[in-house]
Amino acid sequence: MRDFIDAFVGAAPQLWDGTVTTLILSLGGAALAFVIACVLGLAAISRFVVVRTIVRVIVEFFRGTSLVVQMFFLFFVFPMWGIEWDPYTTGIVALGLNYGAYGSEVVRGSLNAVPKGQWETTTALSMSWPLKIRRVIWPQAWALMIPGFNNLLIMLIKGSALAGFIFLQDLTFVTEQLRRTLDTFTAFGLGLVIYFLISLICSYILRWMELRAQRRLGLKEARKPRTDKALGGAVA
Repeated sequence: MRDFIDAFVGAAPQLWDGTVTTLILSLGGAALAFVIACVLGLAAISRFVVVRTIVRVIVEFFRGTSLVVQMFFLFFVFPMWGIEWDPYTTGIVALGLNYGAYGSEVVRGSLNAVPKGQWETTTALSMSWPLKIRRVIWPQAWALMIPGFNNLLIMLIKGSALAGFIFLQDLTFVTEQLRRTLDTFTAFGLGLVIYFLISLICSYILRWMELRAQRRLGLKEARKPRTDKALGGAVA
């Protein structure tokens, strides 16, 4: 046990560095993916056929090709055209584009799930398209989007492990290296636990946001203080 503790303490700086790299990739990729998902999702419900067609081609391309190949293309092919990014930027852009394409379907589906009567009401009130989206449609669709975004965020966090292919020393890379000083079970076990904790925290935050959005729409009642039944529920 003493040997294990000593080995863990010695590996802690490496685990920390790997975790920070994973967090940078995950949070940066998630932020970019959210922006791309919103832009493409809104464009997907445009009344212009050309816009919808372009969006469909973009979404299907990034959903239908491998994230690893996309990452390799950005890192190894782009420099041949004079476009060179550091590994962090490449990883964030690759994750953002790939999961942003998936997220756009979450946005599109949630917007279309808003009752038709809400759309007709905004038209009857002569609201401009940006105003109706911002004030009426988006708040209702947002509560529907969050569960889908929650799943995609967890997938993105796990997908960040592919950054090792472009020479980033993320958590997966570090746990692999730790096999030299720790046994295989311990090294990969630590990696599993850290990934789980990151995903659990992110999932909890998204669930809290979902509940908050539902309460703002009146779909969930705020928690009320419980009456003290120890005295028989009677109040003197």
